[in-house]
Amino acid sequence: MATLALPKDQRFADDCSRAQIEFCNVTKLYGSVAAVRALSLTVSSGEFLTILGPSGSGKTTTLMLLAGFESPNEGDIRIAGRSVASVPSYRRDQGIVFQSYALFPHLTVRRNLEFPLEMRGMKVGERTKRVDQILERVHLSGFDGRMPSQLSGGQQQRVALARALIADPPILLLDEPLGALDRNLREQMQGEIKSLHKEFGITTVCVTHDQEEALTLSDRVVVMRAGRIEQVDTPEALYDRPATRFVATFLGEANILENSTFDVESGPIPSAGAVAMIRPERIRIGPSTGAKRVDSEERQSVSGTVNDMIYAGAVRKYQVCVGNDVLVVREHVASGKPTFLPGSEVRLDWLRSDIRFVTP
Repeated sequence: MATLALPKDQRFADDCSRAQIEFCNVTKLYGSVAAVRALSLTVSSGEFLTILGPSGSGKTTTLMLLAGFESPNEGDIRIAGRSVASVPSYRRDQGIVFQSYALFPHLTVRRNLEFPLEMRGMKVGERTKRVDQILERVHLSGFDGRMPSQLSGGQQQRVALARALIADPPILLLDEPLGALDRNLREQMQGEIKSLHKEFGITTVCVTHDQEEALTLSDRVVVMRAGRIEQVDTPEALYDRPATRFVATFLGEANILENSTFDVESGPIPSAGAVAMIRPERIRIGPSTGAKRVDSEERQSVSGTVNDMIYAGAVRKYQVCVGNDVLVVREHVASGKPTFLPGSEVRLDWLRSDIRFVTP
């Protein structure tokens, strides 16, 4: 899809099809409450970055600041090297997809898609061509005459994405884009969003509270807490090497081995006050009388009693009492693997190298 040329006073840089975003020590106050505190962050050109956090963490406020719907009390926001802190939202040349889709209910799909092009002064023939192209790309050819109310949730989401992308903006903002969809459709749309991002190469910032969505879509993930950045990293590094206890427990499940009734065998503790942690899928479960593993010298073993077993289709999740501790173990269901019912005596073991240390 060719880049849509806009008047020069509406673009942030000449020939800028991609944009780098910079938050420079940004603070946003609501009265005496700081929704965002001293936020400094750079989003590279063409990157897909997701901001993740619980309610009240500041993630949505951060997106609203970038979109121009809110203004910072302190600091600056730069796009393609230019300060936009005082630039209104309608002049920031960004595509935005909201959780509610925000489609015009009284307009057909075609008219919804034509609207941003019409506002840019594009001629009718070119508008028609562009709408046909984007409808084909999002697999909605033939739906152009329908009203939003005649579409399923997934189809409305595709229209919202198409409308955000049709003018080829340098930046795409996604606000809980899949929050209104059921699980199966959400997974399908995750693949569609990844494909569109790869094809268009647009710098994308997404806000979500869904950990799986963040890990699936992103080049990097920002975890926020109480208006501050807790950690920024690639999805794999963030999950496998969380820096803090909050990140470890917020991003998936974690066994925090604090004040355990057994000593954790591992390498040196990296810093004072750090606590050992291991992910549930890193722990193996077996019968208490089972043979030792070939790599047993590299493992730590403890004995316990199954307190509960939860079957979840592809996985079984066990809660195992080890002394006064309860460890969560998650294993994939596979042919030949035994099932341990509540009351079963078992042995847990894990590689010492799978132990991670997190700060409070």
